[in-house]
Amino acid sequence: MIFKPTISPEELEKLKVAEFSGEVVIVDKLNEDYDEAIEYLTRQKIVGFDTETKPVFQANAKRNGVALLQLSGGERAYIFRLTEIGLPDSLCKVLSTKKIIKVGAAVNEDIRGLQRYVKFIPRGFVDLQSEGAGWGIKEKSVRKMAAIVMGVRVSKSQQLSNWEAEVLTHGQINYAAIDAWVCRQMYLKLLSTPKPILTEDGKDNT
Repeated sequence: MIFKPTISPEELEKLKVAEFSGEVVIVDKLNEDYDEAIEYLTRQKIVGFDTETKPVFQANAKRNGVALLQLSGGERAYIFRLTEIGLPDSLCKVLSTKKIIKVGAAVNEDIRGLQRYVKFIPRGFVDLQSEGAGWGIKEKSVRKMAAIVMGVRVSKSQQLSNWEAEVLTHGQINYAAIDAWVCRQMYLKLLSTPKPILTEDGKDNT
């Protein structure tokens, strides 16, 4: 068995914390940073993908719109503050091209949220929840999949924070970048690992 199908909370807590050592750029204006972001992303073959939305804590309250879009290459992660810049055409093109593979978890939900800004046609998306099953991984959360595939612990301490805050904290920025980056790393690791022969119930038969 190459990857374990599941992981216990106790096993997860023993792992080292995931760290992204690359550059993180926050894009909140259509300026040079934005232009550099589009240029960088257009050169990538595979990027990690995620979004963040300010949580709603009241039952039946209307859901907030997507606040952040994170796209990460191997050495640089961009955090687009959509509440400030919306979803410009050139960013939609990144989300609509088959030439750039965008890897995330539960991507359809994220795409639906983004389409509340602009009705772009999503192409080139890969969902790790579906991909992982091919290697016998039953876990669906980024946290547990990252633990199984990469052997690291992704902190979720910022998950329910205010992603529409005027100034994002260092913790929020770090969390947002890692969530996208680790999806890319997991996909690359899966691609470089031979697929096991699975039985009908998903068990490894190799």
